[in-house]
Formats: sequence, C-alpha cells, structure tokens
Amino acid sequence: MDITFENVTYIYQKNSPFEHKALENLSLHIESGSYVAVVGHTGSGKSTLISHLNGLSIPTEGKVKIGKYALSENEKINDMKELRSKVGVVFQYPEHQLFEETVEKDIAFGPENFGVPKNEIKTRIQKIIPAVGLSEDLLERSPFDLSGGQMRRVAIAGVLAVKPDVLVLDEPTAGLDPRGQKEMMDMFYQLHKEQGTTTILVTHSMEDALKYADHVIILNKGTKYMEGKPEDVFVQREALNRVQLDVPEIVQFISEFNERFDTTIPFQNQSMTELAQMIQRTLKGAESP
Repeated sequence: MDITFENVTYIYQKNSPFEHKALENLSLHIESGSYVAVVGHTGSGKSTLISHLNGLSIPTEGKVKIGKYALSENEKINDMKELRSKVGVVFQYPEHQLFEETVEKDIAFGPENFGVPKNEIKTRIQKIIPAVGLSEDLLERSPFDLSGGQMRRVAIAGVLAVKPDVLVLDEPTAGLDPRGQKEMMDMFYQLHKEQGTTTILVTHSMEDALKYADHVIILNKGTKYMEGKPEDVFVQREALNRVQLDVPEIVQFISEFNERFDTTIPFQNQSMTELAQMIQRTLKGAESP
C-alpha cells in the first residue's frame, strides 16, 4: 500500500494562544512493500506523521494518501474503520494496552472489532503465535502473569492478527535490554520479508535504521530534512549533526579508522565480517614493502 504526503501542514490548536505547527509543507512518498525508517530528534514531527497514517489526525493543509484512501481537511473518508484495519500501529510500550482475561482473548480483540469471523481469528492466532516467538500453551493464561517481553509480544500479536497492509513501529524496543531489542527488531524484519507489508519504523536508533530499513527519512522541525538510502544518508555527518543526530557507530568507526591509518575504506553498509576483512586487507597492504 503506497503512502504519499502532499504538501501537508498540521497545526495543533489552530487559532488559539497555544497554536503549534507540527508539520509544515511536508511531501514524501513511501512505496508499497518497502521498509522505511523515520528518524528525528524529539519535536521533529515523527509522532504527528504517524497520527496521519490511520486518520487520528487530518491535515490542516495538503493531502495524505494511503492506498485508495485520501485524507484532507475537505476530503474525509466515510469509513475510517476500514482504513484503520489496513494500518496497524505498534506504539511504545504496547503491553500497557493489554486488558483481557486471557492471551487469546487479547489477541482476538482487534480482529473481532473489525468483524473478522471467529474461525478465521483462530486460524490467524495459530499462525501468529509462533511468528512472534510465543507458544500456544500461553493462550489460556492471563497476559498479566507473563514476563514483560512476553506481554509485549502478545500486544504485537494483537496488531498483527488484524492483518494490516501497513505496519507502523513507534520505538518498538523502548525499555528492552540489548538482547531483547535485537530479538524484537529481527522478528519485525522477518515478518516484513514474509508478509510483504509496508513497514514504517519510527526510531531514535541510527543503528536500527541502518540495519533494517531500505529507505530513510530525516525530519526536522516538521519538515523533511533529508532522505535516501541509509548508506547514502548516514555518511553525511555534518548535515546530521546540524539537526542533533549522530552517525551510526560503524560509520563513525570507519571514519576514525581511515583518519588514523590514512586509508579510504568506504562505507557500503557492509556487515561486521565484511568490514573486518576489508580492514585486514588494507593493513596487510600497508605492511607490504
């Protein structure tokens, strides 16, 4: 499902003393099936952008297109519920939204609300449970008896059970330890590859944006500051520093290595193994008579 913002401006509490322009003349395009990272410091407009994807916010000016749906101040769709069934959002700390008596009921709540037949819901749950790293013996347990990581996976399963065409991840690893963060991000990436969803990752982590996304959009003060492939955007240290962002650690390491050893190893989004091999070859070449 393609997503397009056409000259979108959004103003909170318009015509009041508290008026605040969160997005300004923002235009961008996200291709169907792509994995896009939206990066920016606090106050850059990331959360407001997300709220436009499922109709929680309507542009003050301009238009947002999500597949066949169009949102503008003068063009509001009749069936907002249908749009929201197409766009699943995993908010920060999604486990705080759990409320049902059992894991199974909590996962089923979303699809039931959108009118999915019970037999179909059971089929979906059986497929989703292993995909999110849970076992079926947890289905009859209370979600509040689970570990924090398991609770988060249950909440994510509830979003996935609706089978959205677009999956929005709003800082999905917040509060997890490094191992939990990696497991969670690897899970989302695997789901993205298997299901072909349009995935939008909103993150402060330059490392996650670099590792998983195939396109990056940098926001600053409600406008699009930069965009492109991660390997092209994240090497522009001075431009990123101007909007209070740092380059990923691997880019920083390559830069410092090149400066110290007077080499020109390029950053090509290579793996750590590939980088180690390039460094080894460079150092051996420097030692040769």
